[in-house]
Amino acid sequence: MAGCRGASSAPPAALPVGVSLQAIGPPVDFSFSALDGRAVSSEATRGRPTVVTFVTTGSLPSQAQVDFLVAMARNDADRVNYAAIALDSDEQRELVEMYAKALSIPFPVALADDRTRAGASAFGDVSAVPVTVLLDRIGRVVWRVDGRVAKSAEIRAAIRSAR
Repeated sequence: MAGCRGASSAPPAALPVGVSLQAIGPPVDFSFSALDGRAVSSEATRGRPTVVTFVTTGSLPSQAQVDFLVAMARNDADRVNYAAIALDSDEQRELVEMYAKALSIPFPVALADDRTRAGASAFGDVSAVPVTVLLDRIGRVVWRVDGRVAKSAEIRAAIRSAR
């Protein structure tokens, strides 16, 4: 599986709700291989806002976050990219596949690599799941929520501001 190529510094923690969006650093450089073979990478997602969520299969908040994103993707997958990155170990690939199937996830789901699980990827520390990140059209982090479920209205407002 392709690894994440790290940026020079990790993005800061979540911005407070209601704060205007500003790019946090340069575009992030990342590459994961989805369970179904689709690319989840900075190159594949450029040109549209992108929501990336980092989850674990054993986390109920992660499942709730994915449920919100699945509903959102049904309405706007033609305008916004979505991806889920599972922080579960490679040995749990089958569990992650069952998780994706059980939740009817229509967007790419990938297993994180060791760098990402260790907090050394372009996304920084993503251990406080769920972690949901919004990238602007050129791939810069413009919004981030760590350790809590970001509801659809909150995510949609961030997407509108990022366009």
